[in-house]
Amino acid sequence: MSAQTEPLTTDRTASPTSFPVTGMSCASCAASVESILSKVEGVRSVSVNYANTTAQVDFDPARISAEELRNAVQAVGYDLIIDVEDPDTLQEELREEAYQTIRQRTLWAAVLTVPVVVIGMFYMDWEAGRWISLLLSAVVLFWFGRHFFEGAYRQARHGVANMDTLVALSTGIAYLFSAFNTVYPAFWLSRGLEPHVYFETATVIIVFISLGKLLEERAKSNTSSAIKKLIGLQPNTVHALVDGKEVELPISEVTVGQTLIVRPGEKIPVDGKVSEGESFVDESMITGEPVPVRKAEGAEVFAGTVNQRGSFRLTAEKVGSTTLLASIIRLVREAQGSKAPVQKLVDRIAGVFVPAVLGIAVVTFIVWMLLGGEEAFSHALLASVAVLVIACPCALGLATPTAIMVGIGKGAENNILIKDAESLELGKRVNAIVLDKTGTITVGRPEVTDEHWSPEAKVNELKSILLAAESRSEHPLARAIADRLEAEGIPAAPVTEFESLTGRGVSVVHAGTTYRVGNERLMRENGLTLSAGLADQASHLRDAARTVVFVANEVEVLGLLAISDRVKESSAAAIRNLQQRGVEVYMLTGDNAQTAAAVAREVGLTEYRAEVMPSDKADFVKDLQQRGKVVAMVGDGINDSQALATADVSIAMGHGSDIAMDVAKMTLITSDLQAIPKALELSKLTVQGIRQNLFWAFIYNLIGIPIAAGVLYPINGFLLDPMIAGAAMALSSVSVVTNSLRLRMRNIG
Repeated sequence: MSAQTEPLTTDRTASPTSFPVTGMSCASCAASVESILSKVEGVRSVSVNYANTTAQVDFDPARISAEELRNAVQAVGYDLIIDVEDPDTLQEELREEAYQTIRQRTLWAAVLTVPVVVIGMFYMDWEAGRWISLLLSAVVLFWFGRHFFEGAYRQARHGVANMDTLVALSTGIAYLFSAFNTVYPAFWLSRGLEPHVYFETATVIIVFISLGKLLEERAKSNTSSAIKKLIGLQPNTVHALVDGKEVELPISEVTVGQTLIVRPGEKIPVDGKVSEGESFVDESMITGEPVPVRKAEGAEVFAGTVNQRGSFRLTAEKVGSTTLLASIIRLVREAQGSKAPVQKLVDRIAGVFVPAVLGIAVVTFIVWMLLGGEEAFSHALLASVAVLVIACPCALGLATPTAIMVGIGKGAENNILIKDAESLELGKRVNAIVLDKTGTITVGRPEVTDEHWSPEAKVNELKSILLAAESRSEHPLARAIADRLEAEGIPAAPVTEFESLTGRGVSVVHAGTTYRVGNERLMRENGLTLSAGLADQASHLRDAARTVVFVANEVEVLGLLAISDRVKESSAAAIRNLQQRGVEVYMLTGDNAQTAAAVAREVGLTEYRAEVMPSDKADFVKDLQQRGKVVAMVGDGINDSQALATADVSIAMGHGSDIAMDVAKMTLITSDLQAIPKALELSKLTVQGIRQNLFWAFIYNLIGIPIAAGVLYPINGFLLDPMIAGAAMALSSVSVVTNSLRLRMRNIG
């Protein structure tokens, strides 16, 4: 691919409607909501995202209403938020309420579980202890853990099962079996069997699973912050001309064709064209470029960009939902609500595992009742309970979170902040990386990179005059020069008759002599020619995509300075490292083709596109995905937020905008791009850990369930005691946690 300067087109067709969903407790809940909505007549497509609890529904309003969609979802125990003025705020409030509820449940369940565990481990023969455990366990299960039973009942009403089902059955049966043994131990003693109780098993399961849900809710609680910050870029009120008078209006009342007034420092409220005045506008949220752009009469301006020192009037052309900012908000919202290419591995496995375990338990009971002889019922009950207890999802629930928690900690040690498991699952599969230029490959701010002076120049004196001139200029590049000179400790010379020459530079008078600072056009207009040496230097610097500023007196050009956004020292090595890993690396930038080509050359890239808008970046990511690539996007600006939200793995630079960091699933708290290959290696090791954990979580089940069901009884008379089944379950959990901790000692580069 060569440099591309033609902006890509963006599809402006109507988007699916996004509805916040309440009541979902796991990924299978999202599947249930999606299934029921997809069956509603008039719905063309639907995608339910459990991570941010939204449903993207493409439906025909002429055939089905939002209220009817809500009724369909309510029938399976969930709800849609519709007809609310601010659904995002309501959803956030409900999410915070849910988090606090789960937090309280988990805390109190843990408090009550501690004495149950102590009694079960150290005072198992204490008669009164069994009754204490019975009462405490009842509170843990049927009050603080009642949502598991409610969820299981709700799913059972519609003929489906999820993790709630297995939790409710295993803990419920273990409790009821233990309660029976506590109230009527003579039943087993008369048959020569010990009446064991498993209260601690039931309560610990509830606490562990509740803790996992608590961590999950905490991670989900911040999903709307990026959208809120994007919305905050638009001012609430504007200054408009109405009948020749300036009035203040709510942004919602602005109409196309209206004249608006934008003062220094204000955010531009709508998309339009400058009708009077001029200024410099910070468009970094659109282009990602740090240098503000000069806007004169007829120039386009965009909502959310920030006016600098000048004042101007603009004619509104796009307002409300049609502005570029509104488009960015919509696309980010859609990308965040869309389904990830890889769903949670545990939920997929659980979808098969849960009904399989239930089936095995039922079959076990029936077979023992038919073939068990005199002890048929006791053996059938014990074997069935053992199957359910050994198949407890405790280790399954720990398999992913423990690996992720250790992986996140390992990442933090290496300046990589990771938000969720999905990024770690996908990172190892990334085979294409899209890099923003400004602030990612480059430093992200204009700096003086070169200076050259003629032999006749009195450099220190010229620098003092230059500082005096540039410190008075409003031009963004002037600040870079002033910063450089101030850092050198150069004092500002006394100057008079300062004049700003729009689009060319400035002139000042010092000690009766006029000095000019600006571009080559300003030099030519005043008949000032460059020496051969300075002309060669200027040509060389332009080829390297530097901006050249000349310094001259009334007679000749005395020197020049070059300004550029410098490439980071680590960029070339990091890109080479990624390419050696077999990853395709692309650069996208809103900058011009010449600058893009120079930067690409410097870092060893041949694949790049220049002069791209935010939607172009997102479209480019989608194009790579359609070609079968797993794409990581690395950026630091608001202009990157669409592409970050669209990519499979999104990585933000920590010094960038808050919105980029909110949208991204990973944030690098270092400017060193070598953290990117480290992040991919960390993903690889973490996914290995997750898979190993799942192996340990299931190996006991694969071996233990048949033994618990009694397959060894005809051979050697061995029937697995539920207590041993509980110990095997606990051992699987210990194995999972221990294996996860091994990642802390691994080297990621």
